[in-house]
Amino acid sequence: MRAMILAAGRGERLRPLTDRIPKALVEVRGESLLERHLSNIASAGIRTVVINLGWLGDQIVARVGSGKRYGLDVIYSHEGDDVLETGGGIHNALPSLGSAPFLVVNADVYTDMPVPDLQLEDRHLGHLVLVPTPGYRDHGDFDLDAGLIRNDERAAYTYSGVAIYRPEFFDGCEAGRFSIVPMWREAADRGQLSGSLYEGLWTDVGTPERLARL
Repeated sequence: MRAMILAAGRGERLRPLTDRIPKALVEVRGESLLERHLSNIASAGIRTVVINLGWLGDQIVARVGSGKRYGLDVIYSHEGDDVLETGGGIHNALPSLGSAPFLVVNADVYTDMPVPDLQLEDRHLGHLVLVPTPGYRDHGDFDLDAGLIRNDERAAYTYSGVAIYRPEFFDGCEAGRFSIVPMWREAADRGQLSGSLYEGLWTDVGTPERLARL
């Protein structure tokens, strides 16, 4: 399995901190979010990681380099100033992610979640890890029903930022900027997304207040 870390975002809500460093290099307890994910991925036995780059991406390259010191081979997917969002960013990196299911992690989450150890069933195009919806959110993203992701207006759970996808999940997508969220919704309605719930340490490091609490 290969992995991708989504690290191209601007981090608007963390400004002014992210005016000078990319959000992925924000530090919590002496370690950057990105490097914590790299260490976790390496400990799971994954050796190839793709990192997409956008805002201040040169700082990420300078910090991480080839990935050798983490025991990894790091490939960079450059998006420049026109960041491609979640769906577009993954689609752009597909040539580097291989033909097998791959892991995707949002750089801006802080968690002790281990890399999911699972095999996708043939009928499933992806797997989303969910967490209990935190108190700062008005509503969740999805529900779980017998191991399947379900859409529900009163959903109890929030997407954790950790997922596994088959490359085929992106069949029919065109290059460019687009969100993956509508693709999740459609796949869930078709019963093609499995899911699991993680109830350990997890925080979306989206605001200065959440960062300070960590």
